[in-house]
Amino acid sequence: MDITLIKTFIEVANTGSFVGASERLFVTQSAVSLRVQRLEDSLGHALFKRSKSGALLTCEGEQFIQYALSLLKIWEEARQQIAIPEGYSRSFSFGAQYTLWHRLGFRWIDALQTAMPDLSVHAEMGMSDRLTRFLVEGVIQAALLYTPQLRPGLIVEPVIGEELILVSSFDVDLQDIAEAYVFVDWGPEFTHMHATALPHLTNSGRSLSLGGLAADYIVNRRAAAYLPARSVQRYIDVGRLHIVADAPRFPYPAWVVWRQDLDPKILAEARRTLSDVAQAAEKQQNITLDKGNHVSVTKY
Repeated sequence: MDITLIKTFIEVANTGSFVGASERLFVTQSAVSLRVQRLEDSLGHALFKRSKSGALLTCEGEQFIQYALSLLKIWEEARQQIAIPEGYSRSFSFGAQYTLWHRLGFRWIDALQTAMPDLSVHAEMGMSDRLTRFLVEGVIQAALLYTPQLRPGLIVEPVIGEELILVSSFDVDLQDIAEAYVFVDWGPEFTHMHATALPHLTNSGRSLSLGGLAADYIVNRRAAAYLPARSVQRYIDVGRLHIVADAPRFPYPAWVVWRQDLDPKILAEARRTLSDVAQAAEKQQNITLDKGNHVSVTKY
């Protein structure tokens, strides 16, 4: 059985679309169609009902989806077990979005290896869709995300109450910030709160959908934007970024997503170490936010 065919089948089932699956797998739509056709030929049954609106699982497809997930799980377990380096007896793989690495991801690796010296750790970075796909496929066993997606076989838990704060690379008041303002797309909830609280900044001449890289852009230009308080603390500490007075703050919580089939002993220790790391990060974030508490701040 070609594991690529299984992965493709699962992506079509998750997205309900051959087009959507092709975008997530970075292949052409015709390649997705060919892979699904090969799988259907092997099984002797159609797995999807094709239509202009997308692709729905047939009865046979509904029956096969659990087997497909199990096959993928066994494949990834075997691949990871074989890859365990000499001197280690267990392995754990996780991913995180870019801005979650500085205060959570790297420190979690340290805490895991201190608590479990025999644990081999593998890390991935990516956007929410990519990491969710890796979770479903079993490439990783946990992920730190701002925008988790509920899928069968996954558990979502809160990690830290992140906040987005308005910072600039130069001293400026909120009423004078329009020309320097860069809108960063942190998702639909932020966009709605932002439009309500700061309607005059909604139609910014510059906008980025590069959340994880936005700080690098802002700090090297005469610019301002909403960024996660925790991830920009290092710039604030050295005076390269400044908290804008009187600007509202917006909640932006981080989550951890676990695979349900993760080894219970590893899961328990991973939960405990992540909790310790998150508590330390929360304290650091409060220090950053306290630096702006001498001004009037509205929190949404």
